[in-house]
Amino acid sequence: MTHPFRYSQASTIDDAAQQLASAGATSLGGGTDLLVTIAEDIAHPELLVDLRGVEGGESIEATEDGGLRIGGMARLVDVASHAAVRDRFAVLAEACDAVGTPALRNMATIGGNLCQRPRCWYFRRGVSCFKNGGNECPAVDGENQYLAIVDAGPCHAVHQSDPAVALTALDAIIEVVSANGRRRIPISEFYVSAAERPDSETVLERGEIIAAIVLPGESAGGTQRYHKLMQRGSWDFALASIAACKRSNGDVRLVLGGVAPRPWRVNTSVEEDVSSGGLDEDTIATLADRALYDAQPLSQNGYKVDLAASLLRDAMTELS
Repeated sequence: MTHPFRYSQASTIDDAAQQLASAGATSLGGGTDLLVTIAEDIAHPELLVDLRGVEGGESIEATEDGGLRIGGMARLVDVASHAAVRDRFAVLAEACDAVGTPALRNMATIGGNLCQRPRCWYFRRGVSCFKNGGNECPAVDGENQYLAIVDAGPCHAVHQSDPAVALTALDAIIEVVSANGRRRIPISEFYVSAAERPDSETVLERGEIIAAIVLPGESAGGTQRYHKLMQRGSWDFALASIAACKRSNGDVRLVLGGVAPRPWRVNTSVEEDVSSGGLDEDTIATLADRALYDAQPLSQNGYKVDLAASLLRDAMTELS
């Protein structure tokens, strides 16, 4: 099946915003997900606006508060290898390094990675579901071994972005631009469920693009780790992952990936208990169980509860 569309290049972020105000316009970054969704008859753009020439779109710069501002067009390989990211925001560097293959990391942009569509095979193959106009989730009684165990419903697909998990632990801010202006969105408010919005996984409106991701200075340093469990040794999406951070002031962030339709931060009371430090093995096991108390696995993905608990126990031990 062919999908004819027009192609245009943008030179500035405002130029891109104006072009994307046109009906049927879609932004093109690395294209690692968009071109696949076009081929799979999921996306039907009339105009592709290429953002790769946007001035400053790939920049990574220090902010006044000691944080970083990462352009939405920055490639994952450049984020992962950037000295300031590796030194002060190691969890993001590790998460970007964990994405796909070297070839994919050299093509994919961080903004595009945050906005990728679900990899659920029912959605990707055009089977009627909540994400493509249907009124049920066929995975509930079907193939669901890779789907969500928490925060799910009516759609049970997980969000596959590794950087999104790390950015949630870092309390990142998403800077968004459109022809109507600019706005800043905490990443904790960036993702939405299918109940809120079946046609998208984010709050982005038509014509809006990610201009930058801002990492606050207060999130820098301390102990930061990203761990990812995969079916294969590498080049795979996470069955479960965790971004674990203990800041210099003692505050803890624990965020799981691969287990929910969005990055899933554990209960803040669990984080507070971990921040106190000096936890013994039994206490850590109890806290991990408490963090997953609301887990509701489907018929074939109960193993993810065990994987998530294992990641939590290891992270809590490391941070405490």
